[in-house]
Amino acid sequence: MRRRAFLATAGALGALGATPAFAGGRRVLHVRPGDSVQAAVDAVTGAGRTIVVHPGTYREVVNIPADKAGLTLLGATRDPRDAVIVFDRAGGTRKPDGSGTYGTAGSATFTSAAPGLTVHGLTLANDWLRADHPDITGTQAVAAYVTGDRSSFTHVRLLAHQDTLFADTTDLTAFDRQYYRDCYIEGDVDFIFGRATAVFERCHFHTLDRDVAFKPEGMVFAPSTARANPHGFLALRGRVTSGAQDGAYKIARPWVPSYETTAWPSLVVRETELGPGIDAVAPYVNMREAYPWQSMRFREYRNTGPGAEITVPENRPQLTDTEAASHTRAAYLGDWCP
Repeated sequence: MRRRAFLATAGALGALGATPAFAGGRRVLHVRPGDSVQAAVDAVTGAGRTIVVHPGTYREVVNIPADKAGLTLLGATRDPRDAVIVFDRAGGTRKPDGSGTYGTAGSATFTSAAPGLTVHGLTLANDWLRADHPDITGTQAVAAYVTGDRSSFTHVRLLAHQDTLFADTTDLTAFDRQYYRDCYIEGDVDFIFGRATAVFERCHFHTLDRDVAFKPEGMVFAPSTARANPHGFLALRGRVTSGAQDGAYKIARPWVPSYETTAWPSLVVRETELGPGIDAVAPYVNMREAYPWQSMRFREYRNTGPGAEITVPENRPQLTDTEAASHTRAAYLGDWCP
């Protein structure tokens, strides 16, 4: 299978590492082909800085530590197809130093623990493919691993296959909030997963076709919300499309990690168009039989499309109008208005 091609107005970059250019009293850094996005992140001093990424394909891993608070990453053209940050490694990829494999979180192309992060107009991708590495069984390949409170992504493309977006928190007791608006997110298995309080508004979720004989081919969401957190994932006014056969995908399955067996996954999908790729008869499935999806906080509200048709009511738990009033962007994000 050939590696996915990414649209960019500049060619793919070779070796990176050139010093990014500064402007505006060193508060704005410009990254251009031949520069490194990570070098720009490393050069940031103080809160509230902006990195402008100019058109190009930047093949590197980017890690934003917690001390880079209030950082903004901005695509220069505002079109996310023009500026692409991409790398290719999986959770089962062995580290060069022989110390083991990267693991799910370590596979991420883009990692951020910075509070107050803003990302706009970029593509974040992991183009590792299972077919190219049949010897690797740890096939999670994360495009973005995000922790830190008040992380905002708008007009961002997130591309991978398994575990595309790891929306998590800084620790098991934190209720870090994340906001995704007008984003395009594609993948196959559990491609939006984690413990964060995350709102997905007007986002386009796309399920990929897999060359497998079994069904389901994958699931869109796999939340692992902490039991003490009243809010998990909220998807509203978006749409789900598919490159696979009709009914090949589930909306979600609950993830109860072995390191947090008290998790109580929460997902609300409301006012969203569910295409025929979603199995309307049985849209949810278990990850492990010990944690049945029926015991989780999975609800829907006023969804449309063939994937939202209610044919077996017990398989489609719905919010009442009164309950829906508690599942809004404002209710989930609280005093933060991104």
